[in-house]
Amino acid sequence: MKAVRIHEYGGPEVLRYEEAPRPVPGEGDVLVRVHAAGINPVDWKLRAGWLKEKLPYDLPLILGWDLSGVVEEVGPGVTEFSVGEEVYSRPDIQRDGAYAEFVAVRASELARKPKSIGHVEAAGVPLAAITAWQALFESAGLAAGQTVLVHAAAGGVGSFAVQFAKWRGARVVATASAANHALVRDLGADEVIDYRTTRFEEAVREVDMVFDTIGGETQERSWGVLREGGMLVSVISPPSEETARAHGVRQDYIFIGPNAAWLTEIAGLIDAGHVRPLIGEVFPLSEVRKAHELSQTGHARGKIVLKVVE
Repeated sequence: MKAVRIHEYGGPEVLRYEEAPRPVPGEGDVLVRVHAAGINPVDWKLRAGWLKEKLPYDLPLILGWDLSGVVEEVGPGVTEFSVGEEVYSRPDIQRDGAYAEFVAVRASELARKPKSIGHVEAAGVPLAAITAWQALFESAGLAAGQTVLVHAAAGGVGSFAVQFAKWRGARVVATASAANHALVRDLGADEVIDYRTTRFEEAVREVDMVFDTIGGETQERSWGVLREGGMLVSVISPPSEETARAHGVRQDYIFIGPNAAWLTEIAGLIDAGHVRPLIGEVFPLSEVRKAHELSQTGHARGKIVLKVVE
C-alpha cells in the first residue's frame, strides 16, 4: 500500500510517501480502507522528536491518528462491524496511524461515521472533538448557565469546544483573529475577542472555565479571568497546581485516548445538526509535507485533512 512514514525524527522533509506493508488485522482488529486522515499538532510534534521519550516507537512509523474510512476486513473475534461499513476513529497513538491506504484499528476504538457528512469532514472530527468533549464535560463539568472562555476558537479543537458548550447551554466567550469573528459567532460564540488588539483579561471576568489550547503566556494570563472555584483546563501544558491554589481555582491537563462511545454520541449530534466539523485545507496524501508545514504555523482555520481516496 501507499503510506507516509518517518524513518527518523526531524522536519517535514523526513516524511516519506512510499510503499509500505499492508497491515494484517489481528485478534479484535478491523482493517479500514482509509478515505481521509486528519492532521493534528501531535503528529508534527511526534515527527520532530519532541515526544520520543513519552511515546517511544520503533521506526519506521506511520503517523496520523484521525481517520474516516470503510471496513475492508474484520479480524478474529470481531462481530460488531461488517465489511463495507463506514467508520471513523481516533485510534491508539502507540500503533501505526492513518497516513496510509489501510490501517488496522481495534474494533473497540471504532465508531460508525456520521451519516450526514463525507469522509473528509468526518476525518476532522475524532481527536479534536474527543479533546473538547473531555475538557468541557469530563474535566470541568461545564453546565448550562455557566460561562466558558475558549482560546483559539477558530481552530480544530476550539471550534468543537464552542459548539459543544453552546449545545450544553453555556455562555461562550471566544478568542479569535478579526478575520474569524463571523465564523466563530456562527458556531455559537456569544462574545468574540480579537486577541491581536484586545487583552482578553481586560475584556472578560468571572468565567467558570478557561479552555486553553495555546499554552505559554496565554495560559498564564488566563488565571485572572476565572471566578473563585473555576477551572483552567489545558491540552498544551500542565497548568501549575501552586498557581491554581493561589487563585482559588482548579486546574487540569488532558492527553486524550480513543473513545468510541463519545464518537458515537458526537456522530448523533452532527447528524442532528447541533455540531459541524470545521474543515480548513485539504491535501492529497502525497502532499503531507505541505500539510505539516501549515499545521506548524499554529494559525490553521479548522482542521487540516489528507484525502487518501479520490
